[in-house]
Amino acid sequence: MKPTIAIREPVVDDLMDQTEKILTEEQIEKVINEVIDQETGVRLQTYVDTCIHCGLCAEACHWYLSNDRDVSFAPVTKVKDTIWVMLEKKGKVDAAFIKRCSQIAHTECNVCRRCGMYCPFGIDIAYMMLVVRRICAKLEMVPLYLQDTVNSHAATMNQMWVKPDEWIDTLQWQEEEAQGYVPSARLPLEKEGAEIMYSVIGPEPKFLAQLLGNITVIMKVAGLDWTMPATAGWDNSNMAMYSGDFEVMARVERLHHETAQRLKVKKIVMGECGHAFRGGEYDGPTWLGWMSPPIPIVHAVAFYYDLIKSGRIKIAKKVEGPVTAQYPCNIVRNAGLGSKLRYIMSAVCEDFVDLIPNDRHAFCCNAGGDTINCGPPWKKIRVQSAKIQSENFKRTGAHTIVTPCHNCHSGVEDIVDGYKLGMHVKFFSELLIEAMEIPEHLKPKEE
Repeated sequence: MKPTIAIREPVVDDLMDQTEKILTEEQIEKVINEVIDQETGVRLQTYVDTCIHCGLCAEACHWYLSNDRDVSFAPVTKVKDTIWVMLEKKGKVDAAFIKRCSQIAHTECNVCRRCGMYCPFGIDIAYMMLVVRRICAKLEMVPLYLQDTVNSHAATMNQMWVKPDEWIDTLQWQEEEAQGYVPSARLPLEKEGAEIMYSVIGPEPKFLAQLLGNITVIMKVAGLDWTMPATAGWDNSNMAMYSGDFEVMARVERLHHETAQRLKVKKIVMGECGHAFRGGEYDGPTWLGWMSPPIPIVHAVAFYYDLIKSGRIKIAKKVEGPVTAQYPCNIVRNAGLGSKLRYIMSAVCEDFVDLIPNDRHAFCCNAGGDTINCGPPWKKIRVQSAKIQSENFKRTGAHTIVTPCHNCHSGVEDIVDGYKLGMHVKFFSELLIEAMEIPEHLKPKEE
């Protein structure tokens, strides 16, 4: 079997380049066979044996469609050029091959699972790409920027190297910001027995602190009993889940759940992040051997849906003009929150213009699944391969794209900038703050 490899522009990635120089064929063979024999089992074999190489998955893939239907970007080719070769050769491959596998699995695939919806046999191609990532991670063949976030998780239990004092300072600062809207708003820390523990991802205290102020206002207006931890365990993101370092992934997820248990909360509400929900609800507990998370997890989209539908949050004035929304793969295609996303968008926007295709069939933002975390060296090909979604955004005529997911937010910003769409990119909480009614008794008193 000869791999089909289209010519790519050279990309300098220091970690991958250095790892290629020191990997031995003996190491590679050992790791490949260990992962396949001890961690995959019949699931992988069934997928490999079932695939008839029909290529119907190709038309589902934004990488393939955005690159003039270059067959090397088709999901079936990605599988054929990676895991099939490993199986056929029983792990007897070289370091250059493993480097190319990492490039395919980490930087040219979002494991968004859209391809699996169009496979006539329902083969989970994303799972096979995740097996490739696992092998690459155990061989330390991971893009440098992605590995740096994994190292941060391992060392600090958050992906942005946020120090404990920085975390507390940011929370106090955002409580003060929230009090500009609602003077009685508080951001309660370490409140034992609260109804909700609210958790966020590392970029919020680092770059997007206003989102912490937003949720402080929303919780107060909704009259909810909530808290946030003052210690490590507050970050619900997990780049190790996508790098293939499942050992670090498990440590991060265990601490997140143990923090909620320590605070004796009834549920965890996660901020607007898709991969974090997947890690906390599915992948993390599965690797830890749990049947389900020990404390129920609610994604922000479902949380806002409940607040608006129940009337705990009322809309005073809808956001004007056409607004559209990106459907995050991990909460829509993989968790079924599409209808709730449309509900909250329609409730807050006077002219919600839906994407076509939408819901489970919507295209990935091309940032999730770790691709944006591979960093600047890989940005050009990533933005180039989001062309199909840029065209979908443009057709809506919207002035704003709502992205209830951090990776989507950053990825869509790159699309807007790269294709000169002239649109704003916002989280849902930013629209809700603009549109919701603040009861008179909570408003600042005029002096």
